[in-house]
Amino acid sequence: MDMMRWTAPSHDRPRGITILGSTGSVGQSTADLIAHDPLSYRVEALVAGNSVEALAEQARRLQARMAVVANPQRYRALKDALAGTSIEAAAGPEAVVEAASRPADWVMAAIVGFAGLESTLVAARRGAMVALANKEALVCAGHLLMEAIEQSGGVLLPVDSEHNAIFQVFDPGQRHAVDRLILTASGGPFRDWSLAEMSNASREQALAHPNWDMGAKISIDSATMMNKGLEFIEANLLFGLPAEQIEIVVHRQSVIHSMVAYRDGSVLAQLGTPDMRVPIGHALGWPSRIDGPAARLDFTALAPLTFERPDSSRFPSLRLAREALARGGLAPTVLNAANEVAVAAFLARRIGFLDIARTVEDVLDESAGLASGPVASLQQVHAADREAREKAEEAVRGHALSV
Repeated sequence: MDMMRWTAPSHDRPRGITILGSTGSVGQSTADLIAHDPLSYRVEALVAGNSVEALAEQARRLQARMAVVANPQRYRALKDALAGTSIEAAAGPEAVVEAASRPADWVMAAIVGFAGLESTLVAARRGAMVALANKEALVCAGHLLMEAIEQSGGVLLPVDSEHNAIFQVFDPGQRHAVDRLILTASGGPFRDWSLAEMSNASREQALAHPNWDMGAKISIDSATMMNKGLEFIEANLLFGLPAEQIEIVVHRQSVIHSMVAYRDGSVLAQLGTPDMRVPIGHALGWPSRIDGPAARLDFTALAPLTFERPDSSRFPSLRLAREALARGGLAPTVLNAANEVAVAAFLARRIGFLDIARTVEDVLDESAGLASGPVASLQQVHAADREAREKAEEAVRGHALSV
């Protein structure tokens, strides 16, 4: 990828922006950064799932050219909310894909879960600079996404705080000199809970992340540490290092966002406050840096920084992610699909907290025959996703009796 052909945003040529998932936590943070310096950006399209009122307010404030709601039944409400403006309103899955295909220089891919895969691929295939917050797209179809970026001449900019941290201190010309990547994890709200306590964890307790303000699905993934399992797979694909060179450590303070250890003994780390506007701002201005509103670190006020190994017996999602990556092929797709179904079931109070990982393991075990090797087509990915979701629903019904 020819990264040097990209230029930083300037007032002479505002950078064209599309935000896929604009009303979620990452999308709102992105919109906040754009509003902080509106002359540097031109908003091409904003995409939301159902939140018409929030989407319309964003579109008006950022003077977007197009606003899209994924739920087609919400089209009339969006049209009415944008009455009196020149903003184009659209709705439905096809409109989401169209928004991704419009001529924006920079696309924030922040639609949560498998639902964001197709639009992310569309943006990648047309050669956009894709800021990737949707880790599931890479987990489910990593080879397809990386191939699309390579063939189109686009750029993939990691936005997850951990991968963005590695991106900032990883020298691709010195990959041979890297000893290991170190992904940090807060440990989530249950890092000190016993298995017995976790078995009775409520929806509200699981959503109460100690450090980060995130959406519901990502918050539950943090509580199970599946988010770190998915990030483990993502790091393997983004940076081209084998699983044995990727380490996960629990860092409760969320100050060091990840590290790269080199073979000469040097360890390079990226630090910052736990504010998603920091990695988003890095991606938004790349290859230059922009002024950002996030609070600055006060090193004299920091508590001691601690590190510990994660407990895979209490957080089996880490083991399941490693197994899925080792199996290869469509196993990561199955892992993600089963997890999405299980998390939704927990949020709906259909299963208990520990049943999330049990459901994922059940589905992975049933899908053990999936072929290894690169995934050849998006159709394969969709088929595996559908089958895994059906199996996960069966597993959820089996575990529901224990709630």
